[in-house]
Amino acid sequence: MSTPLPTEIVQAFTPTGVLRASINLGNPILAGRNAAGEPAGVSIDLARAFAERLGVGCELVVFEKAQASVEAVRGEQADIGFFAIDPLRGEGIRFTAPYVLIEGAYLVRQDSPLADNAEVDVPGRRVVVGQGSAYDLFLSRELKSASIERAPSSPDVVPTFMARNADVAAGVKQQLEADAARLGGLRLLPGRFMVIQQAMGLPAGRGETAQAALAAFVEEMKASGFVAEAMKRHGVQGAAVAPAA
Repeated sequence: MSTPLPTEIVQAFTPTGVLRASINLGNPILAGRNAAGEPAGVSIDLARAFAERLGVGCELVVFEKAQASVEAVRGEQADIGFFAIDPLRGEGIRFTAPYVLIEGAYLVRQDSPLADNAEVDVPGRRVVVGQGSAYDLFLSRELKSASIERAPSSPDVVPTFMARNADVAAGVKQQLEADAARLGGLRLLPGRFMVIQQAMGLPAGRGETAQAALAAFVEEMKASGFVAEAMKRHGVQGAAVAPAA
């Protein structure tokens, strides 16, 4: 590990004396619960590694939805968080470069006439996304003709899609693949409709020096193999370590 960070940077990240890390359990690629019911995943490993770098304890502030996790950092109830980079999330939060790239995909019923992502955005088509997720933010900008319906959270997308008899479910490719395998009668459309850039973030008020320190930490974690090893340890498939910034 590199040398400890300067005191002023440690203080910028730990106004309460510990590092409060906002964790979103709605993205199964990065965080979930282990057999003991405790939060576990790539983002938790990174949070604890950064706390170790700061020389402080790590307190996990856990949420089921991305939007709540974002608001915790924006409102300074947490000191760092793990988010998909999106323009609408930039207000009040400073992002690092991404550390993981995740594909967003569409899911339909087996007997759906849809065969291509380009066929989704037509009048009358109903697309279900997790409220406040990166997919919600992206598709709200990109879809011009199809209508968007929102599930309470990303893990609720496929159940909501089924219950409402909607046309398309949109979300994390691996989550949709798992739901399709578990439920049957469903399939993913080929390819992806977007790539999520998953980054770390901190409250904007903590300043540029703190942002630079967090950005440098992320680059080190990518270059050292820490992110790749964490993904392997947690069985993450289908996502990739982001290239160096």
